[in-house]
Amino acid sequence: MRYGYSGLPPEGVTDEEFLDGLADEGYTAMELSFVHDFPWKKPRCTAFGKLAAERDISLSVHAPFFAMLTVDDEERSRKCVHAIEHSMKLSQAMGGTVTVVHPGHSRDRTSEEIFDLVRSRLDYLASKTTHLSQHLGLETSGTVAAFGSLGDIAVLANEYPFVYPVVDWAHVHAVSQGQMTSRESFEAVINFLYSEFPNFKTEHLHTHFSDNLFGPAGEIKHVPYGQGTLRATPLAETIASMNLDITVISESHHLDSHRAIFHELTEGIENAPATPAAATRPLSHLTLPDAVSVIKDGEAFVPIGVRQPLRLSNIDKPLIPSPGGQTYSKGDLIQYYASISPHLLPHLANRPLTMVRFPNGIDGDHFYEKRSPSHAPDWITTAVMGDGIEYITANDRATLMWLANMACIEMHPTLHRTTSEDADVALFDIDPQEGATWADLAEVAALIKLTLDNLGLRGYPKTSGSRGLHIHVPLGPGHSFERSRGFIGAVGGLLSKANPDGISIEFDKAKRKGKVYIDIGQNGPRRTTAGVYSVRPRPGAPVSTPLRWDEIGDVEPSRFTIETIWERIEQHGDLFAPAIRGGQDLTVAEEALGIGT
Repeated sequence: MRYGYSGLPPEGVTDEEFLDGLADEGYTAMELSFVHDFPWKKPRCTAFGKLAAERDISLSVHAPFFAMLTVDDEERSRKCVHAIEHSMKLSQAMGGTVTVVHPGHSRDRTSEEIFDLVRSRLDYLASKTTHLSQHLGLETSGTVAAFGSLGDIAVLANEYPFVYPVVDWAHVHAVSQGQMTSRESFEAVINFLYSEFPNFKTEHLHTHFSDNLFGPAGEIKHVPYGQGTLRATPLAETIASMNLDITVISESHHLDSHRAIFHELTEGIENAPATPAAATRPLSHLTLPDAVSVIKDGEAFVPIGVRQPLRLSNIDKPLIPSPGGQTYSKGDLIQYYASISPHLLPHLANRPLTMVRFPNGIDGDHFYEKRSPSHAPDWITTAVMGDGIEYITANDRATLMWLANMACIEMHPTLHRTTSEDADVALFDIDPQEGATWADLAEVAALIKLTLDNLGLRGYPKTSGSRGLHIHVPLGPGHSFERSRGFIGAVGGLLSKANPDGISIEFDKAKRKGKVYIDIGQNGPRRTTAGVYSVRPRPGAPVSTPLRWDEIGDVEPSRFTIETIWERIEQHGDLFAPAIRGGQDLTVAEEALGIGT
């Protein structure tokens, strides 16, 4: 558990002194609450974020209270969404990942009218914040008539990759007329989150806590802790019993209340009934984030802290040669996918997945497996697509671990979601052929970037994890694969005509020797390539890694591995996050390229 409170440092106290005070209290989180406006500018946010990181204090931002999503007056609405956008930018500057927003009021409008209005605001924010690694946290409403129940938020979180839930326990308590008084009531809310939200959005929970008074319509006001009926002990018991990864932000207006809530939470967690001790061992010998321990159970190993009933086997089996003459084991592979899950899962969510399995390591035979095996656990989500195949969809950390336990080294998602067999990505899959170099590939990538810029489109590059480069162009609804393939073919054709000696779109390998090949055919409903952050079956365990455009010519793709990628993620976050935030329309580009005329 991380704990802190919402507010701003008081006047007369330096940021260093303030953060030292938080650390001395044992607090490990802080939510900067810009209640009415923005008294802080970006430079201070950046400096504050660095100081907080040095003290292991995670930061989030609460947007101004007026900045809601349900305002229908267009002028006021623009002010609201601009304030939310600015809040997200400030959160990014300080190294935070969550920007909290009050969804807004219903005001006698129908549910359909409210959702249409909110979706239009979220569409705008998606288009303006594609470059940010931010979660927009929709806070549960505190009154019965307001928009923003957990059910409302679940609908939006399932539609928008950047929308996450923020559970305000005081609001839930008020709307339920004081029902949050037992561990069972808190567990019921958590189980609702698990059942209704994408699983990767509930791996870590961001929550608010305070005491309050309420009436038939919901919350009336916050009060000092102890004057209302909401208590922290049942939440502490739930955190312990369900092994929650959770941040709790006190929204009380009193320092003594912050301390009292924190004391009750920590004491409740410490005093929760202990699970009988069992002999444990690390899953992996690697030093990776969120290290998993396992308990031996017969011939299997059971990971600790995994929500689903998962059993692992042969975790010490060697799979991939590593530097220094050692090998990466299956346990190392499982740990990597468990560690990378917060960044990987949003990209895999609700995409049919093809497994590339290496039961005896990369030096042995391998095979592609599209159909979900009959022995797959019943908690793994699947989807039957138009080809009649039931595909696995990797929507949670446990599924990634199960796939890795099946020696699935490579994970190949489709370029569409399960909800539609239209493309939501147009893919430039470019590879240097025999005789061509990475420098040649970088020149072609620069030409593609220039072309996309001239067409008013965004593209996001990543290493393939092997010798090539993938450039994702995110698409909005209504783009068939015929259209996406036609677009990639038109751009590739123009570039190959302009540089026939250096670029090829020819299927015949003999005709593309010494050139950089743009593989148009990868744009199809049944075609897949290694997804972002997928391990590749090569010595050293390289990883398909997002890149900045300005660094393509200077990188050595093989240096991004399951052991080395973490420093890059810590420095840049998920550079590929914008690729799943807001699709684009190809119509104008198609007209410019003469497609269909």
